[in-house]
Amino acid sequence: MQGLLTCFMRFPIHPDIREAHTLPGSFYTDLGVYEDVKERVFTNSWQWLGVLDAVGEPGTAFPFTMLPGLLDEPLVLTQDEAGIVHCLSNVCTHRGNILLKAHGKCKKIRCAYHGRRFGLDGRLEYAPGFESAQSFPSEDDHLPRIPLAQLGRFIFASLAPSVKFAEWTIGLQERIGDYPWHLLKLDPSRTKSYSFDANWALYVDNYLEGFHIPFVHKGLNATLEKGEYHVEKLPWGNVQIGIAAEGQPALDLPPTSPDHGKRVAAYYFWFFPNLMLNFYPWGLSVNVVRPQGIQKTQVQFLTYVLHPKLLDQGAGADLHRVEMEDEEVVLDVQKGIRARLYKQGRYSPTMELGVHQFHQMLSKALG
Repeated sequence: MQGLLTCFMRFPIHPDIREAHTLPGSFYTDLGVYEDVKERVFTNSWQWLGVLDAVGEPGTAFPFTMLPGLLDEPLVLTQDEAGIVHCLSNVCTHRGNILLKAHGKCKKIRCAYHGRRFGLDGRLEYAPGFESAQSFPSEDDHLPRIPLAQLGRFIFASLAPSVKFAEWTIGLQERIGDYPWHLLKLDPSRTKSYSFDANWALYVDNYLEGFHIPFVHKGLNATLEKGEYHVEKLPWGNVQIGIAAEGQPALDLPPTSPDHGKRVAAYYFWFFPNLMLNFYPWGLSVNVVRPQGIQKTQVQFLTYVLHPKLLDQGAGADLHRVEMEDEEVVLDVQKGIRARLYKQGRYSPTMELGVHQFHQMLSKALG
């Protein structure tokens, strides 16, 4: 309890952005804080798993690790014979052995250590040597099931969600309408992973404000209408909206969208704590931020194309260059916040609404 109170008192964020101070430099450099964030933020968060194709037919299993380098939780996706997809612990409930090591067809999940057998729904079916055990099997002997959710073809899971998935994604459907998720095609040549030596939250801080765009991203800035960039808060995230400059491509928005009639160059959706869904006229760029250490981060860029002819145009034209520009700034900030003479800063009341919201959410989660 004392640790919780200390954490909350160390990082209070004033609700009025005009009076608030940012998170202190120590938030990004303290190992104890990093461990608290791992357990109190990421363990309770929804995480991107990818497309449902991995378990596209009954009798298949796909073992994976949730947030490798951070949570390192062994899980497995299965589809049983009834066509129901499950997300299960990939650890035997007897002695903790890893169950499945390769993707493929399987009718049952068998433990190679002592022969215990589970159904693809996680239910224990056979446990040799336990015939005389009392009160066996109990619920604890079945494989734990992890909550799953779906957005189009994409699936998400959470070890212990602090919010329902539908509440977490409120605001997305309103703007993109009946989006053709099924038509999106992954472009492997434009799908990349970036690793750099900075705290994950500094990367999110940078993503959540358009303040730096004219100063850092000259190319991107030229595609956007000056003075039209703005942020709107959502219950569990926010959306940054860029309006296309004259002659630049824009999203085809449904009549139900609150932005219908506007020439929106891009929607930059962020969902707490580490998911970005960036909608461009050509399709969708999914960014997943994965902490790898207190000052080590990996960001995965997944490129899903809807309109190939619009690639390399507009706000989503050169994402690699924009990423390199962002990383340079984030690395410099990582050096700067370690300085003895730096404590914390202030928020721009007009340009850093998203950063202020992110810091409030971190403070609340840690409290």
